[in-house]
Amino acid sequence: MTIADVYGGTMSGASILVIDDEPGMRNFLTKILGTRVKRVEQAASAKEASQKLDEAHFDLVVLDNIMPGGTGLDWVTEQRRKGFYADAILITAYADLDTAITALRAGVSDFVLKPFGANQILGAVSRALDRKYLRRDNALLRRELYADTGRGQLLGKSEALATVRAMIEKLAGLTTPVLFTGESGTGKELAARHLHSLSDRRDNPFVAVNCAAIAPDRIATELFGVMESDERLKPGLLLLADGGTLFLDEVAQMPDQLQAALLRVLEDRKVRPVGAEREIPLNLRFLFATNADLQKAVAEGRFRADLFHRMNVMQIKMPPLKDRSEDIVELAAMFMTHFSVSMGMPPLPLDDSTLLKLRRYDWPGNVRELKNLIERSVILGAFPEEFAGNGGFSGAEAIENLDLVVQRHIMHLLDMCDGNRAEAARRLGVSRKTIDRKLAAWSM
Repeated sequence: MTIADVYGGTMSGASILVIDDEPGMRNFLTKILGTRVKRVEQAASAKEASQKLDEAHFDLVVLDNIMPGGTGLDWVTEQRRKGFYADAILITAYADLDTAITALRAGVSDFVLKPFGANQILGAVSRALDRKYLRRDNALLRRELYADTGRGQLLGKSEALATVRAMIEKLAGLTTPVLFTGESGTGKELAARHLHSLSDRRDNPFVAVNCAAIAPDRIATELFGVMESDERLKPGLLLLADGGTLFLDEVAQMPDQLQAALLRVLEDRKVRPVGAEREIPLNLRFLFATNADLQKAVAEGRFRADLFHRMNVMQIKMPPLKDRSEDIVELAAMFMTHFSVSMGMPPLPLDDSTLLKLRRYDWPGNVRELKNLIERSVILGAFPEEFAGNGGFSGAEAIENLDLVVQRHIMHLLDMCDGNRAEAARRLGVSRKTIDRKLAAWSM
């Protein structure tokens, strides 16, 4: 097993700043780390290092403790006061108790004692990154435990959803902001997650934020982070999502102060935590969603026009479920399996009668309403009366039987045409007699 095999996992996507006044040591560390991480940059002095932190984000700083003009520990302590979102590894020839205590207070992750070999520095870097990413993942997982996050697949073969999928695939490889619009319950967050999963950011966090669910007095610290009383930075969601995708839902309900702050973040690609001196560079893909008419909100002065134009570079409109009704059967079957397994309860039979009723219903609450109906029915052990059925087919046969598929499609189209058989026949491209014959065979 090679060194690359041992230290490849967490290091490959990391950015590291090496600080040392000796060119030989800088070049040695760069050579060791350069082939194993995403980016390594050098700084020959504390001043140059501070400038580089203002220009780009680094996951980890590796620095010598003895440098002209001050110690590495002094520099780390100063950077913490300004706002420092990197872990630090200190290279030192002496690790006495006082130095160790000072380093811990400054937030140094690890020591490497001189002289050292390649394996020692690689081990320290790997451990520091492991801890950093573990803290990030734990913070995001704790948040998701209490959030109603939109998980699942973007299911469906309808033409309306195929158009959405094609646009998502076209935009996945870009960094362009995308605004998802559409009625509540149409799957805007699912579509955003799908876009993230197709992008080169897929291995980094996807962080969803409901702008309407965060109290106005907490929203700045929640998103941007805060310098706490011990001069340590508590990162906000923008920093926790760094390298990945930030999805802001219900953007029409953003407070005015957040609109102004977000506009600056979008323009500068930097975030300043509350109480910090430094603006920390960001590497983020921004996605947005709303079920409101943002252009109307802009015209009425409820939403900033400059922010709207920043967000609305590309727009994807999610179709309501009634416009993709051919997906209802597949979605109902998927929800039935999911809830029966997750709750340990028997699934209800999806017979041809129930599937026909599900297909003909208008679904004003869209996919979310269908999902809630299936969950409630599994819990109660029966569908509500308006969806209950006693058909002759159930399961895969009811879903895939060609005659039943045709029946559901024709009946849905007739509903859309208010029962006008001639108009339904015209839309289907068949004769009126064909419709009459089908309905007679189905005794309708």
